[in-house]
Amino acid sequence: MRKEIPQFIVLIAGVFMAMQFFVPHSYSQFLYRYALDWLIIIGIFALALAVWSFIRVSYEKIQRKADNWPYAVVSLAGLFTMVFAGLWFMGGLESYLYRHFFSFIMIPIQSTMYALLAFFIASAAYRAFRARSLLATVLLLAALVVMLRFNPFLGPLGEPIARLADWILNYPNLAAKRAIAMGIGLGIVATALKVILGIERGYMGKD
Repeated sequence: MRKEIPQFIVLIAGVFMAMQFFVPHSYSQFLYRYALDWLIIIGIFALALAVWSFIRVSYEKIQRKADNWPYAVVSLAGLFTMVFAGLWFMGGLESYLYRHFFSFIMIPIQSTMYALLAFFIASAAYRAFRARSLLATVLLLAALVVMLRFNPFLGPLGEPIARLADWILNYPNLAAKRAIAMGIGLGIVATALKVILGIERGYMGKD
């Protein structure tokens, strides 16, 4: 029964959320909005569970002196500091301490992460664009044309390159994006059907 009841709930919820798109009735729309409100509530509890899990895992890592355990200390210190700074008696999200930590610590960290990500993207692009085959050569030429359209030093060649880049983005690139979106949509539908029918039960842990 521990497995059948969650599967039954998922089946009913999945069928209802799918069928309400085909029943344009006010009562159906009310139930849909009501379910979305519950989704927000469940998300809040899931966030609280995630925070508790993060605290427990970090504490166990510190207690065992596992690899890189000082980073867990810094993470917990940052978590509790931001929570304390955002409390109502400290001024909430407008408090000086909260805004100071967010503007001078959080945003620089995010900028650093994105800067490092740019180097990883450049490394991956270098490996992908090496002209080892015909398709790789076409990919390399298309990428060069798209990147060169913003170059202000091309002179008279700037306009035809810009038109060619627009054609690449509006036709081959858009066709590929639509094909990928269709594939993702079919994958989502297949996964949803597997979950609704009880074939995929990963959300309940190991079978």
